[in-house]
Amino acid sequence: MPAMKTFPGNFLWGAATSAYQVEGSPIADGAGPSIWHRLAHTPGLIASGDTGDVACDHYRRWESDVELMKTLGLNAYRFSIAWGRVLPEGRGRVNEAGLDFYRRLVDRLLARGITPNVTLYHWDMPVALDELGGWLNPDVAQWFADYAGVMFETLGDRVPMWATLNEPWVIVDGGYLFGVHAPGHASLREAPVATHHLLLAHAAAVQRYRAGGWPHQIGIVVNLEPKDPASDSPADLAATRCSHTYFNEQYCDPLLKGRYPDGMREIYGDAWREWPAADLARISQPIDFLGINNYTRSLTAHDPVRPPVFERRVIPEGATKMINGWEVYPPGLERTLLWVKERYGDVPLYVTENGGPFADPEPVNGRVEDPLRVAVYRANLRGCRDAIAKGVDLRGYFAWSLMDNLEWNAGFSQRFGLHHVDFATQVRTLKDSGAFYREVIRTGGAALGD
Repeated sequence: MPAMKTFPGNFLWGAATSAYQVEGSPIADGAGPSIWHRLAHTPGLIASGDTGDVACDHYRRWESDVELMKTLGLNAYRFSIAWGRVLPEGRGRVNEAGLDFYRRLVDRLLARGITPNVTLYHWDMPVALDELGGWLNPDVAQWFADYAGVMFETLGDRVPMWATLNEPWVIVDGGYLFGVHAPGHASLREAPVATHHLLLAHAAAVQRYRAGGWPHQIGIVVNLEPKDPASDSPADLAATRCSHTYFNEQYCDPLLKGRYPDGMREIYGDAWREWPAADLARISQPIDFLGINNYTRSLTAHDPVRPPVFERRVIPEGATKMINGWEVYPPGLERTLLWVKERYGDVPLYVTENGGPFADPEPVNGRVEDPLRVAVYRANLRGCRDAIAKGVDLRGYFAWSLMDNLEWNAGFSQRFGLHHVDFATQVRTLKDSGAFYREVIRTGGAALGD
């Protein structure tokens, strides 16, 4: 059967951001500080001492940013809520000024024909809750459900898509195992506890949504990537299997199969716990969609020194690399989508992040030439088109990111955006990749060619 040239007529064409990366003004108008605000203000932890104090100033420039989305032709926008902006202590007292910001944003998006896709948690827990243990505290699922309930009551009638968590693997791997992300812990024993509590928090928010009778969709966003062995040696094959279990199956299996994958004790050793069956039943309650973030693959080699939870990535000779060291691997997204279908069945899917950071030049005469990013988008969107033709229930695609932003502990040194941002002047300039994506949207995918 020949591959289709266009996408379904109801396909969502979007771009994505997250609160701490773009909003700025993180403690303005009564907001409470987050763990990323705290980390960014700890000397030596963020490249060049960058912070999210201003970022893209989206908190004050949201109206013009919505017009950027409209000019691109987007019919969907994925963004996150800053938990501490609406609940300064993480629970209890509600900050109406924070809620008003999101009310205004959602109303403007709807007025411009853009579907809001809201992520409740994109890594920015309020400091007040982290001081009580954060994701290690068994009460965190209830805290998260109560926060979710505030947002559902405020926006549930207008927001048709909700994601509970963004990339729980990154939250745990970066924040609790290696200590490079907030809250900055480095503990093999804490990591599986944080994992389980995140999944229970997701479950509690889904239960709260269902109990409220909201008529729309709720799901979760995970990051996935193909894992290939660097050689056919038994050691590399075993390392790749562990890496695949740890990265791809650790969260998807509980969510979609109701159990943790085989091999978790091999990965964590005696730090692994066996969790109650009732917990897994709650975690695996039905969701309406799975969001998938994908950027690359991992070519995996055995590391004879470090335990299985540590991965040694190999970059093939001659491969094109992004500036953060990721391999440009054109088949990766399609392979990921097909793997999800093969392992978990016909789950409704959205690509919720995809793109890459490259060494973009400064704008010249209102243009930014970024041919490598254009090539990445072309390859990945063709992969999406081909996956749909092979039976994957893919319903939308969100480019990461709408604009250059604060790339966590890399600061402003890595640019992913469809729009270049001059962080001194806040001027946004459409890149060639943004113009390419706009044409893909306008043509329903025909601009991708064969």
